[in-house]
Amino acid sequence: MTDTSQKPDLSNIPDAVSEPKRRFSIQLVWIIPIVAALIGLSLAVKFFVDRGETITITFKTGEGMEAGKTKIKYKDVQIGEVKGLAIAKDRSHVVVTAELTKDAKGLLVKDTRFWVVRARISGGTVSGLGTLVGGSYIGVDAGTSKESRDEFIGLETPPAVSMDIPGRLFILHAADVGSLDTSSPILFRRMQVGQVISTELDRDGKGVTIKAFIRAPFDQYVKTSSIFWHASGIDLTLNSNGVKINTESMVSILLGGIAFQTPQDQADAQPAAPNSVFPLFSTRDEALKHAERVEPYLLVFKESVRGLSVGAPVDLQGVTVGEVTKIDVALDSRNSGLSIPVEIQFYPDRLHPQHHHTLQQIKPPDSRSLLTALVAHGLRAEIKSGNLLTGQLYVALDFFPAAKPSKIDWSTSPPGFPTVPGSMSQLQKKLMHIVQKIEKMPLEELAGDAGKSIRSLDATLKSAEKLINNIDTSVLPETRSVLLEARESLKDVRTTLRETRKTLGGANQVLSSDAPAVLDLRDTMREVSRAAQSLRVLSDYLEQHPESLIRGKREEK
Repeated sequence: MTDTSQKPDLSNIPDAVSEPKRRFSIQLVWIIPIVAALIGLSLAVKFFVDRGETITITFKTGEGMEAGKTKIKYKDVQIGEVKGLAIAKDRSHVVVTAELTKDAKGLLVKDTRFWVVRARISGGTVSGLGTLVGGSYIGVDAGTSKESRDEFIGLETPPAVSMDIPGRLFILHAADVGSLDTSSPILFRRMQVGQVISTELDRDGKGVTIKAFIRAPFDQYVKTSSIFWHASGIDLTLNSNGVKINTESMVSILLGGIAFQTPQDQADAQPAAPNSVFPLFSTRDEALKHAERVEPYLLVFKESVRGLSVGAPVDLQGVTVGEVTKIDVALDSRNSGLSIPVEIQFYPDRLHPQHHHTLQQIKPPDSRSLLTALVAHGLRAEIKSGNLLTGQLYVALDFFPAAKPSKIDWSTSPPGFPTVPGSMSQLQKKLMHIVQKIEKMPLEELAGDAGKSIRSLDATLKSAEKLINNIDTSVLPETRSVLLEARESLKDVRTTLRETRKTLGGANQVLSSDAPAVLDLRDTMREVSRAAQSLRVLSDYLEQHPESLIRGKREEK
């Protein structure tokens, strides 16, 4: 049994000693995770800070693009990468998600353009051959707008001109596009100075709108009075001046093109502003006509105008001052007559009074007064042959001092201009009059009378010769020499008469109605008439089908 009354020995128990509070310390094992976390955090911050813009680009197809591989390049420098491709909900296009670098943020504006760069053959140009090895990529053309954007619609074809190329854009309106296409050349004095940007049909369907870009410094030559025309293919013209072929360049022949110039009398005009609108004409001649002031006139002819066609020139002593615009037929039932009204358009600006030295005393204030004065001095219109091969005619203005007095009828619309019969018509009438007179002459009777007279004169000469022979035997020697000379003279006269008889006989044979020469002449005239008719048929066919010079005559079905 234990004795509980005995006290415990406390001497062996140690005293409690208080210690100060210890500071927090990191164990060595935690240093590595903390450093790794700091590095990851810094990388995340750097990635967030350096992260570029994410944009979407819409294309019709995803041809040549692959997520994670297709690059986005500006001036052949990579600025981004395609991150994903998806089909739109309506399945009409493909939405491309791309991420660009931070430095490319300034390129993301409203008018920036994107397109897929791949190998292409368009017209006469080949582009994108480098993509055959490195693969397709998305090209970028930086815009100039101040409005930012992150959604874009991609182009299906590369832009014809980059926005950083200096120059000016002009708008052209035409009835049809012809053979023009994107990248068709624009020519100035047969030098390429720009190209067509785009062609589109007008909303009303009555024409086309063409956007043309002209590079600097050539854009300064586009003035407010400049004219533009189609320079495509070969311009073949068959008229009274013969066959005329106009071309600009081999590129424009194959791919089409546009040419422009400023008329010389308007060279001081101001340069045209960007986006100025100009009409586009089919030919250079048509463009020049519309650049001048035009006045219509009416000419009335009483002769055949076969060979005169619409577009034939109106010529004033070798200078073209107008063209034929319309040809009609007018029947006069009262007088049973026929006349040919011909309408022309006249370019009054091509008449300068200071050039008419013979009319220096007349200084008309306008074209009407000038023409009135010229007509008073004998200015008339007539039809002339411009080409014997094609039979084409033209209207010529010339002075006829002996013409009957006349004047321009300003009361009609268009005004009536006085005319005179053509020189060819007058020549034909004179030749027919001479032929009729020759046919009425009694050539056979005249030849017979001439033969009788020659025979009578021959008998008289023989009697005179006998008389001289008789006198020769009885005259003195002094007179004998005189008689001998007279005998020789009579012989010469006889020889002359014989030759005259032969000549008249030949003339009688030649001039008779059934003579071979007359028959041959008639046959020749018929052949010439047939040849002229064939040439006229050929010229009419070539005028309607000029392409037959190259392709040949089309077979009739």
